[in-house]
Amino acid sequence: MKQTIISIALAAALIGGSLYLTGSSAGGATGGSRENVRMEGGTQIILVSAGNGYSPRLTLAKADTPTILRMETAGAFSCASALTIPKLDVRKNLPLTGTTDIEIPPQKTGSTLQGLCAMGMYNFAIKFE
Repeated sequence: MKQTIISIALAAALIGGSLYLTGSSAGGATGGSRENVRMEGGTQIILVSAGNGYSPRLTLAKADTPTILRMETAGAFSCASALTIPKLDVRKNLPLTGTTDIEIPPQKTGSTLQGLCAMGMYNFAIKFE
């Protein structure tokens, strides 16, 4: 009986820890960030860092606007350097260090783009408002 209780407690701790570390909502974050979004001319630039995962995990962006997703790497040795954006059929191998620009056509209000590493371990989302 005591071993069963210990096993259940250990399983709950492992599941809770994994949900905390990976996030349980779209992009693994609540609220989202606008700090990584800026306008240049009529184009929206979204900066996402790739390293040991992606940051920020959730970006709030302006809908119906031409957009460039600027992926920035600095010594990225994880699978985050192999980026996929399924909705746009994008697959990019990011450089170890540098920036990669990905053009995103204007997205409708309420739509969300999700970026994933090649293994599906790391993700980020861009929600268009």
